[in-house]
Amino acid sequence: MPHELVFAAAEEVRQPEAITGWEVKWGDANDQGFISEVMGEDEIWEKQGADRSMVRSQNMQHTDSLWTRLEIPPLHDESSAIRFENIKGTHIVIYLEDRKVYENYHYNYDNNAVFLPLSVENSGNTLYIWSQNENGWLGIKGDVQIGPYAMLQEKYIHNGLIDVILGSTFIFTSLVMLSCTFFLGQFHKGLWMSLCVVMGSIGVMVITYSQFLYTFYQVYGDLYSLLFDLAMLLGMPALCYFFEQIIGPGVYGIFTKLRKIQWAYSVVAVLSLFIYVITGGQWDWLYNLFVQNVVGFVLVILLTILFVGTIAKALQRNREAILLATGFGIFSFISVLELLWYYQRNGTYHLLWWKWSMVAFVISLIAILGSRFAEKHNKVLQYSKELELFNNELQRSEKMEIISELAASVAHEVRNPLQVTRGFLQLMTEQEDNKNKGYVRIALEELDRASGIITDFLTFAKPEFDHIISLNISNEFDHIEGILVPMANLEGGKITTDIPPNLHIRGNSSKFKQAFINIIKNSIEALQGGQGQIDIWAYSQEGKVKVHVRDNGEGMSEEALSRLGEPYFSNKIKGTGLGMMVTFRIVEAMNGQISFTSTKGVGTEAVVSFPEFIE
Repeated sequence: MPHELVFAAAEEVRQPEAITGWEVKWGDANDQGFISEVMGEDEIWEKQGADRSMVRSQNMQHTDSLWTRLEIPPLHDESSAIRFENIKGTHIVIYLEDRKVYENYHYNYDNNAVFLPLSVENSGNTLYIWSQNENGWLGIKGDVQIGPYAMLQEKYIHNGLIDVILGSTFIFTSLVMLSCTFFLGQFHKGLWMSLCVVMGSIGVMVITYSQFLYTFYQVYGDLYSLLFDLAMLLGMPALCYFFEQIIGPGVYGIFTKLRKIQWAYSVVAVLSLFIYVITGGQWDWLYNLFVQNVVGFVLVILLTILFVGTIAKALQRNREAILLATGFGIFSFISVLELLWYYQRNGTYHLLWWKWSMVAFVISLIAILGSRFAEKHNKVLQYSKELELFNNELQRSEKMEIISELAASVAHEVRNPLQVTRGFLQLMTEQEDNKNKGYVRIALEELDRASGIITDFLTFAKPEFDHIISLNISNEFDHIEGILVPMANLEGGKITTDIPPNLHIRGNSSKFKQAFINIIKNSIEALQGGQGQIDIWAYSQEGKVKVHVRDNGEGMSEEALSRLGEPYFSNKIKGTGLGMMVTFRIVEAMNGQISFTSTKGVGTEAVVSFPEFIE
C-alpha cells in the first residue's frame, strides 16, 4: 500500500508544457490596447508559431501595434500559471477573455518577461496580448510555458532575481568603499573615487536592466530606464579616468584625450536626458540622438580603444596592466560581441553575458587598487627603515662631533704631562731595586697604552691628511701583511690575499694602513683557533675600488653589529672601541664607505670601498 501511494503522488507531478502556436493581427492606427478593438466577428487573424514569432514594426503597410491571441490548453492543477520568456514591445497589455490581467509600459525597454497565475477554470480561455513599439520588434520571443504555478514561479523569479542580487552587491561594495574615502586623505583618492563610481554604475545598470523589476514593479519602468542611462553616462568617464591613472596618458596622450572627449559627451547626454524629463518627453529627438542612438556605438569605440591600449601596456610586462588587461579583456570582449550581435539582430537580442563579465572586470580593478595600496605600504616601510638608518647616522655624527671637540681640546693638554711622567719613570728604573722595577715597568706600559688612546683621539679629531698621494692597494697590503701575518700565526690562523697590482686610490699611506690593521686585528682576535682563516681580496667595480676582509671567527650579534664604530663599545675585555671608531673616521675622510655583515658563530665580513684613481 505505501508503494502505491508513492507512485500515485509521482504521477500527479506534472512538468510544464510548451505552447508553440498562436494567432496575430496588426492593430489599427488608433488602437490603444482596449479589448473591444479586437472583439468584432470580422477580425482576421494570421496563424503564427515559435519558429516565426516576431514581426518588425513601422512596416510600410502596417502600424506600430500587434495583437496576439492564444488558447489556454486544459489545466490539471488548481494552482497553474503561464510564463512568457519575452514579449517584445514598449507597451504591453494582456487580457484573459475580456478581463485585463497585466499592463506594462516604459519608453525604451522592449523586453518583457511575463508571469500570469491561472486556475483550472481558465482551461480553454483565450489570452489577448497587445504590444506596441514605435521603432522595434513586436510579438512573442522565446519560450511560452504553461503548468504548475510553483515550478514556473521558481524559474521565473530565479532568472530575474540573480540580476538584482548581483547589482545590489556591486552597489553595496561601492558604498562601503565610498565610506572609507574619509580615511584616505589624498592617498589614491581620485583612483579610489573613480572605482567607487564605476562599481556603483555597474550595479545600477545590472539591476535596472533586469526583467525582475519590470515585471513585479512595472509602474516604475520609466525610472528604471532613466537610471540605467544615467549610470552608464556617469560610469564611462570614471572608467576612462581609472584607465588613465593606471596605464598613463598613452601614445600622443590618447587616453587623456579620450577621457576629455568622454566627459564632454557624457555632459551633453546627461543634459539631453534632463531636458527630456523636465519637458515630459517633448524634446525626445535630442535624447534619442545623444543617448539611445549613439551611446551603443560610443561604448563599442571606447571599450575597443581601452582594450587595445591595455594590451599594449601589458606587453611591456607591467603587472597592473596585465591584471587590467585580463579583467577588462574578458569584459570588453564579451560586451563588444554582444553589442555587435545586438545591432546585427536589429535589437532582438537580449543582452545577457555582459553583467557576468563585469564581475571579472571589477575583481581586476580591486586587485589593482589593492596592489597600489600594498606597494605604498611597502614604500612606507622602506622609508621608515631609511629614516631609522638616517636617525642612527645622525646620532652617530653628533656623538662623533662631541668626541672630536673633546679630543681636540683635551688630547694635547694630556699628552705633554704623560710624556714628562714617562721620562721620570724611566730615570727611576735605574735607581730602583728589582721589586720596584717591575712596578715601574707596568706603569710605563699603561702610560704607553694611554698615549695610544690619545693618538687615536687626535686621529679622530683631525682626520684630514697632510700627505695625499696615489696609493697602490697591492703595495699597501704587502706591508700590512708583513705586520699581521705573524700575529695571525700565533692565534693559529692564516691570512690569504688576492689583490690585483693595478688598483689605485687617493689617500694617506699611514692612515690607510692604520684603518686596515684595525680591521684585520679584530678579525685575528675573533678567530677561534686551529682552523682560523682570514681572506682579503680587492677589485674594481663601477669606478670604485672595493676591499673585502672576511674571517670565520666567532661573529657578532645584530645588536653588536649595529653599534660597531661607537666610542667605548667593544667586545674585547680591554677594548675601548676607539680603534674601529678611528677606522670609520679614516675611511670617511678618504671619501670611502665601510659596511659589515656578520653571523654569530660563522664569521664577519667587512667591505670597504674607495673612489678609484686612474693615473
